[in-house]
Amino acid sequence: MKLEDHVRFVRGIGPKKAELLQKLGITTLEDAVQCYPRGYEDRTRIIPITELTDGEKQCIHAVVGAEPKTAHIRKGMDITHCKVFDESGSLSLRFFNNRYAAAALEVGQEYAFYGKVQAEGRGFVMIAPEFERIGLDCKTGRILPVYPLTAGLHQKDLYQVTDAALQAVPKNYPDFLPQAIREQQKLPPLGEALACIHRPQTLEQAQQARHRMVFEELFLLSCGMRFLRSRRAGKSGVRLRDLSLNAFYRALPFSLTGAQQRAIEACTMDIAAGKPLSRLVQGDVGSGKTMVAAALCYLAAKNGQQAVIMAPTELLAHQHMQTLEPLLHKLEISCGLLVGSLGAKQKREITQKIENGEISVVIGTHAVLSDNVNFHALAIAVVDEQHRFGVNQRASLTAKGENVHLLVMSATPIPRTLALLIYGDLDVSIIDELPPGRQKIKTYAVGEQTRPRIDRFIDSQCAEGGQVYVVCPLVEDSENMDTARNSAESTAERLAKVLPNRTVGLVHGRTKAAEKEQIMSDFADGKIDILVSTTVIEVGVDVPNATLMVVENGDCFGMSQLHQLRGRVGRGKRQSFCVFYGADRGEEARERLRTLVHTSDGFAIAQKDLEMRGAGDFFGTRQHGLPPMKMADLAGDTRLLEQAKQAADTLLEADPELETEPLLKEKVQKMFSQYGEGAFN
Repeated sequence: MKLEDHVRFVRGIGPKKAELLQKLGITTLEDAVQCYPRGYEDRTRIIPITELTDGEKQCIHAVVGAEPKTAHIRKGMDITHCKVFDESGSLSLRFFNNRYAAAALEVGQEYAFYGKVQAEGRGFVMIAPEFERIGLDCKTGRILPVYPLTAGLHQKDLYQVTDAALQAVPKNYPDFLPQAIREQQKLPPLGEALACIHRPQTLEQAQQARHRMVFEELFLLSCGMRFLRSRRAGKSGVRLRDLSLNAFYRALPFSLTGAQQRAIEACTMDIAAGKPLSRLVQGDVGSGKTMVAAALCYLAAKNGQQAVIMAPTELLAHQHMQTLEPLLHKLEISCGLLVGSLGAKQKREITQKIENGEISVVIGTHAVLSDNVNFHALAIAVVDEQHRFGVNQRASLTAKGENVHLLVMSATPIPRTLALLIYGDLDVSIIDELPPGRQKIKTYAVGEQTRPRIDRFIDSQCAEGGQVYVVCPLVEDSENMDTARNSAESTAERLAKVLPNRTVGLVHGRTKAAEKEQIMSDFADGKIDILVSTTVIEVGVDVPNATLMVVENGDCFGMSQLHQLRGRVGRGKRQSFCVFYGADRGEEARERLRTLVHTSDGFAIAQKDLEMRGAGDFFGTRQHGLPPMKMADLAGDTRLLEQAKQAADTLLEADPELETEPLLKEKVQKMFSQYGEGAFN
């Protein structure tokens, strides 16, 4: 068989199993050879019975001491017991509904048994072990790969298709990784790596093969991101001839921080160089990223062009509108809001004005991506809270104009190693200063026993004129919910009873848009003392009067998300506080919350979060829009990511178009095919 052959032609794999394999992304033998094991079972290590470990899957060699006995327990349940011995002691075997075991095991014959061991009384029992006569080494005596499955498929099915796939791999299988890089990184050739990752003789072989595949993925990704970056760099950006910002600075009611000024200067230098701006501005909540966007919007309007700011929620779009419209009005710049909740007539009016060029700065949500939204002369596109959008969405936004300058903003601090991957096609500016007058938020991690004290503290903050956020992980109680998990609805009811003199508001993802808008507006106007919500306020309105953030069940959230929630307070001049419940819910929860108590450095928190929870807490593939990884673990392979990026940079500096590496270029293009056939042309 050949690698391009369909898996349904593999012996033992018919049309039905072929359909199931397709769910795993396996259609051809080439797909099968690229479906890597998710782990391995070491069945080569033979453990004496007296040295077995409770709860572990282990392998023994033992002699059947007595005839297996099967007992009928109830309808549909038979249990077979068998006693086996080695030189160190005896062990009980237990099989469920497996009369084959009783018939197959012969008294006095030695077998290899592999299964999970459980302590029972003074000895052990092995549950439903796989077994075979000593020396066969089909199910035991080897390193056995464990493949991902779907309902209806078994490991033996994956063994069959991967066996066929490995036999179809030609001896001279072309390797797209340049030989110099393989030698430098001490990587095995592709054909050898495929054999070792599927059928390793030792765990060391499997590890070496995995190392090759992880490096390969990260190297291809680094090459692709550099191609995307060079594609933009090779174009000319929209010309903005007048880049003076003196009038903009004079119109501001405050002075910008040094970090804000540096970010604005980096953007204007990119534009002045004649290339399309492609920059990420990172900074904690409240660091003033919006003013960087405002400066660019001013430059676009000043040069007779348009700018658009796309936010992930209507709440945030309205917030930007409230912040920027007075400033832009002072500078005689027209500003318009385009969100999904507008009526049909309002949408038609504003889209017409955008197309006619009557509106210079458009602030909106995904609504700005609609096909019927046409810009008169779009020059600047700003994507706020970048991690809420995919790469394709920001590309769709810049496609609304020609060679549009792109600025993306994120309040989610991202560790450097992960930023290299997610934002490899962008330049990065970091705003690491908070505006003057901001005080450090005092943070506490508490357990359930402190609740009466925290309730009194909530009351005292309201009595002093402050306002309080209370964030919950769930909207409503559930029958299956841990009783200690406090929902937003039950928390709002409890607080209304405990603090009858305070006004309590409730908002969550199921709240209708108009009602949510009114509640948030009332809270911003001081009409609500305590706002109970889910994480809909994570990216929400700016309420300088809010002085206390209480997060129920802090162990349910990632540390970066908790840090963002904390950033909702401390926006005014008064001392602010943050309280995380969950310190009594295990050592891991305590450690995570302790990190937040002791540091306000978003990047340090993000790195710790990445180490403890993995990259999934930051970005799923759907969110960041990058090609999916089969083997790479961003939390554990950070060093390899650095090496892969450095190798890719070195290669592409010497050969920007990969003219000497056609196989590699083809592989990169295939990996990034979602960006279009001409992505790297």
